[in-house]
Amino acid sequence: MIIGTSRLVPAVLHWSSGKDAAFALHKVRQEGRFHIRALLTTVSEEHARVAVHGVRRALLVAQAKALALPVIEVPLPVVCSNSEYEARMARVFAQLEAEGVVDHLFGDLHLADVRAYREAQLAAHGLQAHFPLWSGDSRALASEMIAAGIKARIVAIDVARMPRELLGGAYDETLLASLPPEVDPCGERGEFHSLVTDAPAFSQPLNVEPGTVVERDGFLYQDFRMIRQP
Repeated sequence: MIIGTSRLVPAVLHWSSGKDAAFALHKVRQEGRFHIRALLTTVSEEHARVAVHGVRRALLVAQAKALALPVIEVPLPVVCSNSEYEARMARVFAQLEAEGVVDHLFGDLHLADVRAYREAQLAAHGLQAHFPLWSGDSRALASEMIAAGIKARIVAIDVARMPRELLGGAYDETLLASLPPEVDPCGERGEFHSLVTDAPAFSQPLNVEPGTVVERDGFLYQDFRMIRQP
């Protein structure tokens, strides 16, 4: 049965450019409760890259195009205080609320402190937070993501917790089998971050190639760029 979007709850998905956000979108569309109106992403205003993940803005734009969704970019300074972050997000929240969007979705899995922060931040503005992947077993979720067709590359690793040779690799069952036992299979504690190159909702996969590797603040970053189509 096809449900008209007019019957669904309008919502925005907080988009990190990684696998968890992509899988959250997939699950939400399967469940048929929310109509995702846009993606919401924080971006370094100096480097034009997705915050934390270090993904080029051009790849973010390509992901949004493949999903046929607009992306709302929230620019952040390189050094950003919590108060500045919250002030910038509050302006976006107000704009979305004015457009009838009061529900915000996240790809978080099981970190209670992160969830509590997001809920409190939104509740302060009378908004709602939702976590479609919440409380799932990380190993089971990882396999479910891969089986669903989520394809991603590892773009950042915490060098104190992750083997360096896994940087840039595909997020697949081979990688999962290579993870140290103390590493969350979804990288939920910040052990690694990913770039989604294909997902069930993509109109076409992103064709990417690796660039330079940079080490900064205890993290190793693998740059990726789009390959121009012939």
